[in-house]
Amino acid sequence: MSDPIAAVGAATTADSTPAPAESAQTVAAPFDPARRATELAILDALRAVVDPELGMDVVELALIRQIIVGAESSEIKMVLTTPFCPYAGSMVQQIQDQAESVLEHPVKVTLLAERWDPRDAGLMW
Repeated sequence: MSDPIAAVGAATTADSTPAPAESAQTVAAPFDPARRATELAILDALRAVVDPELGMDVVELALIRQIIVGAESSEIKMVLTTPFCPYAGSMVQQIQDQAESVLEHPVKVTLLAERWDPRDAGLMW
């Protein structure tokens, strides 16, 4: 099986000189309206998951950092409001259940080590 990154690096220009290799990070993926609609449907479903201590949903609190939609499995990356949140297990399970109800395939929920800042959600206490 050929390596797509190596294939980009092996490309040549019209005069047969090697073309500069582009990193996979600099190539932007084309906009996919169906994928975006799925991401928005997932975010809408996640509004049912409420942080019991703050009484606000995980989307409103800006706890969801990334949604990666795949064909057979997907991943949601999130942060917690506090590092040792006593409701973390329950919230992760609810997020997984809500996302799987939209996607109908397995969803992995990954907790990020990054700190949550209330300003991310537009909150100023």
